[in-house]
Amino acid sequence: MSEAVSAAEVLLAQPRGFCAGVDRAIEIVERALAQFGAPIYVRHEIVHNDHVVGDLRGKGAVFVDQLDEVPAGSVLVFSAHGVSRSVRDEAEQRGLQVFDATCPLVTKVHVEVAKMRRDGREVVMIGHAGHPEVEGTMGQADDGIHLVETAEDVAGLRVADPLRLAYVTQTTLSVDDCRVVIDALKARFPDIAEPKKQDICYATQNRQDAVKFMAPQCDLVLVIGSPSSSNSNRLREVAEKMGREARLIGSAAELDPAWLIGRRRIGVSAGASAPELLVQALVARLRELGVGRVQVLDGIEEHVQFPLPKGLTGGG
Repeated sequence: MSEAVSAAEVLLAQPRGFCAGVDRAIEIVERALAQFGAPIYVRHEIVHNDHVVGDLRGKGAVFVDQLDEVPAGSVLVFSAHGVSRSVRDEAEQRGLQVFDATCPLVTKVHVEVAKMRRDGREVVMIGHAGHPEVEGTMGQADDGIHLVETAEDVAGLRVADPLRLAYVTQTTLSVDDCRVVIDALKARFPDIAEPKKQDICYATQNRQDAVKFMAPQCDLVLVIGSPSSSNSNRLREVAEKMGREARLIGSAAELDPAWLIGRRRIGVSAGASAPELLVQALVARLRELGVGRVQVLDGIEEHVQFPLPKGLTGGG
């Protein structure tokens, strides 16, 4: 096998891996564990990455889907994806001590939805059904909010007043796919109001742009991320749409050496919820299999940081 890939090189996308919202969410759980001791309860996976969730579980975090799984008086962390108003209300009614790890860029969309409804507009959300971020955002309104995933969905949309309509989007969508749906909305509802600033987050945009830059230089693209991670799946799709074979893998252990036969350049990226140690482990495995040169591509350097919630700002 090593002879088959001895001439191959690896290109590393820049940026890749953790974003500021994921860094913040993980730090909130770790500080809560240090401050209050285990167990700390987390509603839903804190971020969509099996390695991260497993690591925090080993430190004493307990991940739950329903709040009735959390004992009264416990410390609870909301995941980075955000929660509905009803979940917030339930946590308050049960007297849970809550630390909110919702990404501030998701919170921005929640605020937009609430304002749009107060202004008497129905809201169209562009996103993937069943994703926790979508459920949380849709849950910011009691009614008057519709979900669409594709331009075809727009054609079947029924609204009360086409003149009183607005849209928001999930933060981790494909930028290009989202533009197609937005164009369809504007074509059918010319008066639809849009967010003051696009909802797709900076990290999603930057990682997709980095893959667009990298993919044409490669004949195989490997994206590290969990199957449940929306932004990781979008990176794979971006590479595929550029005509490159692309695979989403959770870790180096999932790499099939047969994929490398005859490859000259292998591109590597990672979703915003995938830690860099998984990238380095994959690079090490590729070296074991005979890959020679590893090149980090030029790209945007991110310096975004989000503040922690009050009550967790000490050491830990």
